[in-house]
Amino acid sequence: MGSEATPEAATRRPMTTRRWLTVLLLTMTALVLLGGGAGAAALRHTAAVSNHLADQVAPARTAVGQLDSGLLAQAAAVRGHVVTADPRFLDAYRRGVESERATMSRLHELLAGEPEALADLDRAQRLADRWRTEYAERLVAARQAGGTPEELAPLVTGDAETFAAVRAELTGLVARLDGIRDAGRDDLDRARALRDLTFVAILAALLLCGIVGSVLVRTRVLRPLDRLGASVRQVAGGDFRHRLRPDGPADIARLTSDVETMRRTVVEAWERSQHDRDALEQQAAELRRSNEDLEQFAYVASHDLQEPLRKVASFCQMLERRYADQLDDRARQYIGFAVDGASRMQELINDLLTFSRIGRVYGELREVDLAEVFAQAESNLSRAVDESGATITRDPLPTVRGEPTLLTMLWQNLLGNAVKFRSPDRAPLIRVTVTETPQDWSFAVEDNGIGIDPRYAEKIFVIFQRLHPRGTYPGTGIGLAVCKKVVEFHGGTLSLDEAYRDGTRFVFTMPRLPTAVVPAQPGEPAAESAAGV
Repeated sequence: MGSEATPEAATRRPMTTRRWLTVLLLTMTALVLLGGGAGAAALRHTAAVSNHLADQVAPARTAVGQLDSGLLAQAAAVRGHVVTADPRFLDAYRRGVESERATMSRLHELLAGEPEALADLDRAQRLADRWRTEYAERLVAARQAGGTPEELAPLVTGDAETFAAVRAELTGLVARLDGIRDAGRDDLDRARALRDLTFVAILAALLLCGIVGSVLVRTRVLRPLDRLGASVRQVAGGDFRHRLRPDGPADIARLTSDVETMRRTVVEAWERSQHDRDALEQQAAELRRSNEDLEQFAYVASHDLQEPLRKVASFCQMLERRYADQLDDRARQYIGFAVDGASRMQELINDLLTFSRIGRVYGELREVDLAEVFAQAESNLSRAVDESGATITRDPLPTVRGEPTLLTMLWQNLLGNAVKFRSPDRAPLIRVTVTETPQDWSFAVEDNGIGIDPRYAEKIFVIFQRLHPRGTYPGTGIGLAVCKKVVEFHGGTLSLDEAYRDGTRFVFTMPRLPTAVVPAQPGEPAAESAAGV
């Protein structure tokens, strides 16, 4: 049953726009070819008839007239020679005979396609030859033999009947040629009329095909496209539930189906996005509440939580002073542990507040000269630098987009770590280098200190992670975590150069400022510059 339904389904399947246009173009092409063939045949027939009249009939009629005139000239030359015995008349007669033969030969060529005219010509030629044999040649011979005009007068008058018969044949030939000419003109007129009719028919057929094609395009293509466009505009106007129904030729119907599929897909995606947006708004609300809780926690940590720690430390110190003479060494040691724990707790809380405020509390980004914030960081570390005898050198620093306080904190932590973790047998030597890339600036801070084992390349950036015992080096282990968060807040990356073996080398990047086109001065080419570099 499936094989029987396939042809029926194929016959019911609507034609595509391309098929409609192909059928129309093939029809127009067939009409043009048929009309062109008919027109070409009419033109060839017209040309053949015209050429026959111009190249054969008209020259033949002219030649017959020349032949008649030549016969008259021959008769006059013979009579002149009989009367005067002048040899010049005889020469004229001979030339007339030669000219007649040439004309006869040409007439035979021109009338090759006209057998009846050739028969008339042959009869006229035989009569002309008879006239010359029986009369003209005898008169010439008799005159040359000494005959007088009076003696030859009867012979001269006797050729009139034969000569008249020759001219009558020529006259009949002229009449026949005139009939052929008239018939040819009538045929030429009919051929021209057929040619004109053929061209008019071709134009009418092409015009009809154009009208039919425009009607088909309008009804089968433009109207479905207009309806499709109206439906699409309705959907684009916000009526996402409006369904697009296939209409028109198969390809436009298929296009409508594809657009309807796309509409359903977009609606489904929009509904999912609405759901995701609602979920995102809910998460954003929860995040706002979390931030508010974090702000409240920061306030509590900076005020309420530190107040008990201060009291613990203060009362422990008061207890040590008041009862110093009653406390043994172990009791004083315990009091020292308590004071130290409270102090460290305060320090951890302050560091944690600092870490949480990065990217949330400080001002908006602006153009910052790194040389200025670097100098501020050096000034903040001046005491430690002087005590350690450290030497700090740097390349020229660029201008970047950032937050001055955070960038000062970045340099201060990196330089402070280089001074803190110095080698015991040599003075610290700190070097800051700058490399420019098409996308960003790359900075390297290297020192000749104790270095970091590459195994801990990731651990050192975790908050409150320490690689040394608490009493060996001061601090809470938050410095590098702060540096990493500051760099990432500015759109860069921070990492440890694990291949560096002469100390420690940190590498971080910062995005470049957008380039600006510098207006060209008269006579100078335009140039690009990076603002602040």
